[in-house]
Amino acid sequence: MRKIFTLVCLMAVMLTSCSNDDDRVDNDTIGLTFETTVDFTPNNEYGTRFEFPENIFESDVVLVYRRENVDNQLEVWEPLPTVTIFLNDNADTSVQYRFNYTIGDVDILLESNNPDLVPADLTDNQKFRIVVVPANFAKNTKIDLSDFNAVQKALHLEL
Repeated sequence: MRKIFTLVCLMAVMLTSCSNDDDRVDNDTIGLTFETTVDFTPNNEYGTRFEFPENIFESDVVLVYRRENVDNQLEVWEPLPTVTIFLNDNADTSVQYRFNYTIGDVDILLESNNPDLVPADLTDNQKFRIVVVPANFAKNTKIDLSDFNAVQKALHLEL
């Protein structure tokens, strides 16, 4: 009888310790991540539309990050809208990436006061990550939402 009681107690401890619902912070939140690579051209009016595989909830928050650089084989992600980039060879030309979204899609836009002068390294093969965050997480989190790696870790996102 003692062995059965010990076994039942051990199973209860194991099942309890495996639960994620015993905290006051919503660590069970499910976020979604998508990745897209874009060439901004006059043909697509310097923008692209990414359609979600299915509609997200009206209350969800969408975050978009642009791969700004690769440093020591680690991707560096910058949140959109980006800071305005002033081109070195022509200080009168500026570039900024921004986005807007609906429950069905995200538009990613490159804006410039002179798009013909924007170099290819800012228009071609631009990689973006789109993160859909449940509203409760976005509203109550202490996570820096401008830091893709922090958001990815907090939501346990995998690509």
